[in-house]
Amino acid sequence: MLILASASPRRQDLLRSAGIEFAVQPADVDETPLAGEGARECAERLAREKALKVAQSRPDDVVLGADTVVVVKGEMLAKPVDPADAARMLRMLSGREHQVITGVCIVQPGSSGQRSAERTASEMTLVTINELSEDEIREYVATGEPMDKAGAYAIQGIASRWIPRIEGDYSNVVGLPVALVYRMLREMRL
Repeated sequence: MLILASASPRRQDLLRSAGIEFAVQPADVDETPLAGEGARECAERLAREKALKVAQSRPDDVVLGADTVVVVKGEMLAKPVDPADAARMLRMLSGREHQVITGVCIVQPGSSGQRSAERTASEMTLVTINELSEDEIREYVATGEPMDKAGAYAIQGIASRWIPRIEGDYSNVVGLPVALVYRMLREMRL
């Protein structure tokens, strides 16, 4: 059984849409970037930590961990801590191209409770957001949609109206690069 080490409803929807069967067991890990850590390294490390944490209590199951970060002007944006932080992030993204990076880690069970395989990878997608007015930012933040999303926006939601272009995997921007996950599962013969 594949266990998704995430409570994200978006990740769950993406796996369901792809016809991948799974169960959910969220992982509680500190998502603070380490000093000097790059965005890709951070996303992959957090995905691995989440997968390994859940794998400890699910030794007979395959575990999938994931973590998404947004990078604009060299700054990593995680989930906003409050509405003012969400507005700050949206101002940074306004009228610019940014990167969305999702790290994924799959941990496979082995014999006698030992893990036989662990694979970690990441996907990067470029996203362009139109110029946003202060009114648009204020109204969007008031909807609550930005509050639990890296970079403070949901491409599949209201924010879709401001995104004229992406280069790369759409599902990665939603929160899980499904094609990458599927390829990793196949390569691991799962």
